[in-house]
Amino acid sequence: MAFNDLIREQPPSSRSSQPPAPRGLLAVMCACVALVVGMVAAINLAVPMLAASGLQPSASALVWIVDTYVIFFACLVIPGGAAGDRFGRKGVLLAGLGLFAAGALLSAVAPNVVLLLIGRAITGVGAAAVLPNTLAVLMHAVAVERRAGTIAVWASMTGIGGVAGNVGGGAILSGGSWRWLFIAAVPLALLLAALVGAVAPVSARHERRLDRPGTVLLVAASIALLIGIVQGPEAGWRSPVVIIGFICAAALFTLWTIVELKAEHPLLDPRLFRLPALRSASLGMAAVFFGMFALFYVNASFLQYAKGFGVFQTGLGIIPLTIPIALGARHVGRLTERVGMNATIAVAFLFVGGGLLGLSLSDARTSYPGYATWLVVTGIGVALALPTLSGAIAVALPPAQAGVGAGLQATTREFGSALGVAVIGTILTSRFVAALPADIRAAHDPHTVAQALSGTPDRADDIVAAFISGADLGFRVIGVSVLILGALVVLESLLSRSIKEK
Repeated sequence: MAFNDLIREQPPSSRSSQPPAPRGLLAVMCACVALVVGMVAAINLAVPMLAASGLQPSASALVWIVDTYVIFFACLVIPGGAAGDRFGRKGVLLAGLGLFAAGALLSAVAPNVVLLLIGRAITGVGAAAVLPNTLAVLMHAVAVERRAGTIAVWASMTGIGGVAGNVGGGAILSGGSWRWLFIAAVPLALLLAALVGAVAPVSARHERRLDRPGTVLLVAASIALLIGIVQGPEAGWRSPVVIIGFICAAALFTLWTIVELKAEHPLLDPRLFRLPALRSASLGMAAVFFGMFALFYVNASFLQYAKGFGVFQTGLGIIPLTIPIALGARHVGRLTERVGMNATIAVAFLFVGGGLLGLSLSDARTSYPGYATWLVVTGIGVALALPTLSGAIAVALPPAQAGVGAGLQATTREFGSALGVAVIGTILTSRFVAALPADIRAAHDPHTVAQALSGTPDRADDIVAAFISGADLGFRVIGVSVLILGALVVLESLLSRSIKEK
């Protein structure tokens, strides 16, 4: 499985015999993480540009452009680590960077939405090969006594990568075309591949079978679920494509569970979720990223359409969310020791859900400082939640399965992100269409702001008001969902503790 044995202690005799890690290795691995994570965040800034581009994507296509990368990333990150174990971590990492560059290049030159989606899928496969193997390379090269600090630095890059994606993506997109985002990714990935080739050591291979059936079924089930969610507003919730999507998702997830229970080396053993603490922490991790990436998806369009921000200003506009994460995450452990894990998680979800509900009150008249205040509130919740839930997942598993926990965290993060984008994109589109004046709907049947503006540019105020109505409803639904999921997480955790005490 991905990340297996990465954090396991080496025998004491290995400490003196292990050579020092090559100079610059940690910096190169962290840069690789920042690149693949940053792409998850950066694409949201390009949504208004894509909507107005010559590709003329539908509202559902816009969601797929964002989510295709994320869903392949989520479903393949565990097999990506397993492939590194079997075929060589450095080699798979280099192959991942090559695929990332190739997918980005195809996305940059894509003449239509279909090729853009194929490019996004290839880029996501590359990202899934990169992320787990950066940690694997580090754990092979770094002395045991330095592993804790190395892991902490590596893990922090998943947050810093999101900031870098927003700020860097905004700077690149200010050039005026969404294609520049993908063009810029190509030389970055190739440069990092050259650096990896120069500084990364070769590690031993392990004969660990890849769970191909489990991987294929998980990807297929996830795509079927997103088809059901994303296509609803345009095709109709009773349409065959939506109904078949949900039915196939249920069937494929069921089949995946059966296959994994029988597999000798499962992709992700469903029996792990018999542990209540692991089950609740995994749900909590997915819920936090569900809310956070729903926010990223709407925030980029809201600041550009409703507030008139340029794309670079929009990239900077998310920074208030990250301030509590950057400044407060290292203090969360002490808070948890004082008030307890369940209390910390409960407060975290109150802040995340409350911040999203506060954002639902924003409109074109809301000042940016007022809007940013709710971003800070949400960021406080994220800062409290992530280290606490990560610790809960780690504690729920025995030390020998620490790698399983790391892989599970990566999968739940990305899967929650994909669902958040899909759900809020669906709500936004449904409400936007319903809130448009009847004459605009009748004349043009638009499903995106760009489509509406191209047909009736003189009705911009009405169109933006409809978009804000959709954004507000989306934030309310996501905020309430996060609060409900948080309550379930805390309740499950309390029940598991009471069972243990008995």
